[in-house]
Amino acid sequence: MKIILRELCLDDLDSYRLWNLPDKRHHDFNGPYFGRDTVEELDERIKKMRTRLNDGKSARDNMLAIVNEDTDELIGTVSKYFKSIETDWLEVGIAIFNENYWSKGIGYQALKQWIDLVFNMHPTFVRLGLTTWSGNIGMMKLSEKLGLKQEACYRKARIVNGQYYDSVSYGILREEWFDEDNK
Repeated sequence: MKIILRELCLDDLDSYRLWNLPDKRHHDFNGPYFGRDTVEELDERIKKMRTRLNDGKSARDNMLAIVNEDTDELIGTVSKYFKSIETDWLEVGIAIFNENYWSKGIGYQALKQWIDLVFNMHPTFVRLGLTTWSGNIGMMKLSEKLGLKQEACYRKARIVNGQYYDSVSYGILREEWFDEDNK
């Protein structure tokens, strides 16, 4: 299946809400140590997104939808945020909502497109990072498959279901990303 990255639109919001309800399995892997939004918090976020879209703005800054190119079905999101504004250091992230789409190469396609796009949108940025936790083996493997290097491991820094896990940080430099030998 081919995917594209695009802005969320009004037609996506019902699906986005459904996939972000607190009982959805992807929350078990996507920063579970931060806790989950309640339904009320999610509804408030959707309300703000709807207002932004109605005002002609992006639903959320620093996020794009991952959609099936043929059906336009919402599959997940990619995101970015500053780790350090002072040094132009961005972190990227990804969430594939429906577990039926896990382990099918969609995360690889989406994150590869996203990293290309982010580096091209920010030509002065020399690095991008990605942080996950040691309980998310799939994200660790995906990071390495994309050529990101493990740069830090903070031992027993995350607690999930009463168990300690490591926080694992990856990074890639612009010249490494665009080096054809890396691909």
